[in-house]
Amino acid sequence: MIDPVFATLGLETENSGVLAGSQAIQATGPRLASRNPATGEVLAYAQAASPGDYEQVAEVAVKAFARWRSRPAPVRGALIRDLGDALRLQKQNLGRLVTLEAGKIRTEAEGEVQEMIDMCDYAVGLSRCLHGLTIASERPVHRLMEQWHPLGPVGIITAFNFPVAVWAWNATLAAVCGDSTIWKPSPITPLTAIAVTKIASQVAEAHECPGLFSLCLGETEIGERMVADPRLPLISATGSCRMGRRVAEVVGARLGRTLLELGGNNAVIVTPSANLDLALRAVVFAAVGTAGQRCTTLRRLIVHESIIDDLLARLGHAYKSVRIGDPADDSTLMGPLINEQAVASMMQALEQAAEQGGTIVTGGKRIDRPGWFVEPAIVRATGDMPIVAEETFAPILYVIPYRTLDEAIAIQNGVEQGLSSAIFTDRVTEAERFLSAEGSDCGIANVNLGTSGAEIGGAFGGEKATGGGREAGSDAWKAYMRRQTCTINGGSALPLAQGIRFEL
Repeated sequence: MIDPVFATLGLETENSGVLAGSQAIQATGPRLASRNPATGEVLAYAQAASPGDYEQVAEVAVKAFARWRSRPAPVRGALIRDLGDALRLQKQNLGRLVTLEAGKIRTEAEGEVQEMIDMCDYAVGLSRCLHGLTIASERPVHRLMEQWHPLGPVGIITAFNFPVAVWAWNATLAAVCGDSTIWKPSPITPLTAIAVTKIASQVAEAHECPGLFSLCLGETEIGERMVADPRLPLISATGSCRMGRRVAEVVGARLGRTLLELGGNNAVIVTPSANLDLALRAVVFAAVGTAGQRCTTLRRLIVHESIIDDLLARLGHAYKSVRIGDPADDSTLMGPLINEQAVASMMQALEQAAEQGGTIVTGGKRIDRPGWFVEPAIVRATGDMPIVAEETFAPILYVIPYRTLDEAIAIQNGVEQGLSSAIFTDRVTEAERFLSAEGSDCGIANVNLGTSGAEIGGAFGGEKATGGGREAGSDAWKAYMRRQTCTINGGSALPLAQGIRFEL
């Protein structure tokens, strides 16, 4: 039986995954099933795009950009303000849909929708703060300045684990910067994308800009079309490091821009001076929240050898108290993995950990019930185990001993990813060492809190194989605009820069 929230959000048992604005194009690509990870049952179907369908969407986005870029930025912000209000009205319904399709517990699902709303609020303020610079010129009676212009249609590729929030990180900023967008969501979570695009497109049409937000559901073929399309000067892609390398290669070959937010193999260092009660709460949420399916999930816990046994005992007790089950039940703390493949990947990683000398302290078993439920696992490990250097998108926590802080930082930095990191310490010297240029090499570095739960006000992203991209706050808006340096001569002479003389 179809959930009542489907009708409220304009969804059906069969949905077109191609929306050029609010106009549904009869998609001619493969038929994709959206499954509830808590039961394994099909929720509904969505028709994906064919290459021909993508061409229609791209043409609409190009035309929308031509109209939208000339509107003053504060006027663009008014549209995003209305989008935030529309999302507020549907917060519980969209949260329910995220729970059904992605398996997130209710509070996390509604929190993700709230993140979209917060991004709208942030973008509205930003629409009056797209500042350039006035620069001192070396030539008299000259003014040198920088200004920013809309970049063009932006391609957004997102993953299943944050099926709506990451779109908002990009689409809201792109819109106030004057850009239209084409969204390719994960084929695993098509319904949330369809519902959000319908809401956004209705708001855009009310502001007489149809096609500002478009959707093109598809698998690899559609993604390849997008990244190779010279009409999209920027591709923002969230996903695996392998996927990001392919995007960077194709977009780079056409000299386009990429904004990559890729894998994370995040670590927390716990020092002897740490408040262990505080560390325990942060570690459990960071490692178990979203069933270990965040790019900022805690994967490696690096603990001083003098306190590792104490912390492991506390963690084992805390893990046994984690309530696993129906994500729609308010008492549940951990829902299911996204699909059967995710369960298999977790079990394979645990087998490899045991073969490489690791010891499973607790958890790690599949739960015998419908859907894709597992026990979160704690593995006592060493930093040189090959499996520890890999990101397994599941609730596996490798606990690693260290002797000196330099050794702990080296273990933390000794993986290809560089997204999020944290240290728990009550010593200011240790905190400052961790935050110094010789400390964490990650894009996010926290003191006395976990690796997940970043706020939108700070630019989100990481270094190394994480891709180097930044989304959401700070000056991330510059990725969606083109910089122009302008010089104005206010006099009748023609002095040249660097004192060059060229007399006719």
